[in-house]
Amino acid sequence: MSTSPSSQAQPAGSTRDREIVDARVIVTCPGRNFVTLRIETRAGVVGLGDATLNGRELAVASYLTDHVVPNLIGRDAGRIEDTWQFFYRGAYWRRGPVTMTAIAAVDMALWDIVAKLAGMPLYQLLGGRSRDGALVYGHASGATIDETSEAVGRFKEQGYLAIRAQSGVPGLKKNYGVTNEKYAYEPAESALPAETVWSTPSYLSSTPRLFERLRRDHGEEIELLHDVHHRLTPIEAARLARDLEPYRLFWLEDPTPAENQAAFEVIRRHSVTPIATGEVFNSIWDCKELIEKQLIDYIRTTLVHAGGITHVRRIADLAALYRVRTGFHGATDLSPVCMGAALHFDTWVPNFGIQEFMRHSPETLAVFPHDYEFRAGRLHCGESPGHGVTIDEELAKKYPYSPKQLPIARLEDGTMWDW
Repeated sequence: MSTSPSSQAQPAGSTRDREIVDARVIVTCPGRNFVTLRIETRAGVVGLGDATLNGRELAVASYLTDHVVPNLIGRDAGRIEDTWQFFYRGAYWRRGPVTMTAIAAVDMALWDIVAKLAGMPLYQLLGGRSRDGALVYGHASGATIDETSEAVGRFKEQGYLAIRAQSGVPGLKKNYGVTNEKYAYEPAESALPAETVWSTPSYLSSTPRLFERLRRDHGEEIELLHDVHHRLTPIEAARLARDLEPYRLFWLEDPTPAENQAAFEVIRRHSVTPIATGEVFNSIWDCKELIEKQLIDYIRTTLVHAGGITHVRRIADLAALYRVRTGFHGATDLSPVCMGAALHFDTWVPNFGIQEFMRHSPETLAVFPHDYEFRAGRLHCGESPGHGVTIDEELAKKYPYSPKQLPIARLEDGTMWDW
């Protein structure tokens, strides 16, 4: 008996197999809030994308549910580039953290699907391995310099080759990057923003003493990093970068706000301390001048906030032309879904520098089973088809959304400042 072409079995990866038949948003809070986009094709292949925007999670969830999902149904999951352009150019109101995080979730999920249909890990679709494992850095902190040095020692014992060090600032009750929690630092701790007080003079005085102590206690072999968190003016940042030169930092992160990219020229004129920035960037336009003028050494832009793999690979390619390397944001405000995708990107990208790695809580790891692992100072992505991260939806339901916002900072006289 003959059969018509429409009734014949379609090959794996055919247009019919790739047709998107379902897309929905999952919001869960296993210790902190995460937003996940789940896309399913007619062949039953599921892809996951991270859509978490710390402190503004429901804005992205609504954007996806109300504006993106209706446009996904019926599309070919294999047309990743066209879909990216559809949601970027077609929105008219372009860029911004909410839009680009939503686009990133779609993009990650589609790359996950196509890699699964191909039966290969995601890094193979990107071009294969450039390295065996991705160098990562952990977060050591303490209320005092003594406590921070002890924390650095503990990270060294765990096998870390690079460590970010943050310490309390004398006279300030609460400091960015310093945690009393058992697991990673999580600043979003209240439904309304907590107010913190900032003193630039105290910080500029204490930070060089911190790194002088760390080099004395831990030697020259360990890589040390530090995050200023956008709190200095350009000339203050230049002063700090110069003062830290004797301690050979791997990088000084976000020394001054980057809305004015030319501000980094001041830092470059005064110091050779490597500079990293970009975790709050949403597109290639946010870092174009910084890269082209070689004002930074590492670009921190993350997959989840800058349009996913499709767009961030363009940023990485531009950076490579100017010998700028990647150093992706990887705090616990990104879910394991983003970390899994980022590690496949890290495994492939030629101009890789380092990957931030904050360990998630056991509750989060249970909700998001994954195949990546930490060994001897590096993270290694798995060989599962796709990006290697799934979600336990039944377990996720046990952790309802909990409103949390990031803190704000004021100077000692009450002036609003950059947190």
